[in-house]
Amino acid sequence: MKHLFAISTMLCAALSAHAQAPAPAQTSAPDTPVTIIQPGAPGQPSTTLSAAAATHDSVRPPSAADIHFMQDMIMHHGQAIEMTELAKSRAKNAEVVDIARKIDLSQGDEIRWMKQWLADRGIPLETMDKMDMAGMDMGTKAAAKADMAGMDMGGMDMGAKPAAPAKPTGHDDIAGMDMGGMAGMDHSKMPGMNHGAARPAAKAARPDPQDVAMMVGMLTPRQMATLRRSNGKQFDELFLTGMMQHHGGAIVMVKQLLETPGSAQDGQLYDFSNDVDNTQLAEIDIMTHILRKVNP
Repeated sequence: MKHLFAISTMLCAALSAHAQAPAPAQTSAPDTPVTIIQPGAPGQPSTTLSAAAATHDSVRPPSAADIHFMQDMIMHHGQAIEMTELAKSRAKNAEVVDIARKIDLSQGDEIRWMKQWLADRGIPLETMDKMDMAGMDMGTKAAAKADMAGMDMGGMDMGAKPAAPAKPTGHDDIAGMDMGGMAGMDHSKMPGMNHGAARPAAKAARPDPQDVAMMVGMLTPRQMATLRRSNGKQFDELFLTGMMQHHGGAIVMVKQLLETPGSAQDGQLYDFSNDVDNTQLAEIDIMTHILRKVNP
């Protein structure tokens, strides 16, 4: 019995010591490096980023083209909002009222988003050249814009009296266009778009400021004045053709941004610009169908 008791005591001690012994450390597989790919701009190759380069703090700042696109698009959208405000009291067709309301809501939201995007990056809403023009009336602004745009002044006798400006073109000129192809259309044929492309006889003449748009697609001061004076069916036609022109200009601005090397590398900006392109193309198609009903 003494032997059995001794053996039992020894087994218990051995089991207790085994239970208290630390478990062997588990070996883990070495960490596998993660490959981070940053898609390039359209037509540009993708790049491989390190973990540090992929963090938010190390993303490169926006390019000059990015900044100007946002600043200009805020102004561009602003005129569209002004047009939709007129539709609230002047439009007759229910579909015109509805599309104007949708544009008002969407572009209002986009203006707020663009302002926040600039503010988050410490960028002013306007560049100095735009702020210098803040005190000008619309006609003077348009004239200054034409000068800054690089008018073809070659061969102009500065001492001679300029030739009379060409007869202004109204909204009717774009009413019959195929607006589905706005992205690739020649905007020089729209009023105020590219006065340097005028016929040779009038090339040296300074365009009437009332027929010069602040930027591509925007309505000229004369077009806006005509829109403000219109009501009912006439307003509906002018609003639709004018807004299609306006949307077409925004699409051109997106195209120019995406074709600029080094631009739209910011993911938010890239998504936003593509959304502008897709949304406004879709709205051009909708307005084209409405216009056919307004003016069969």
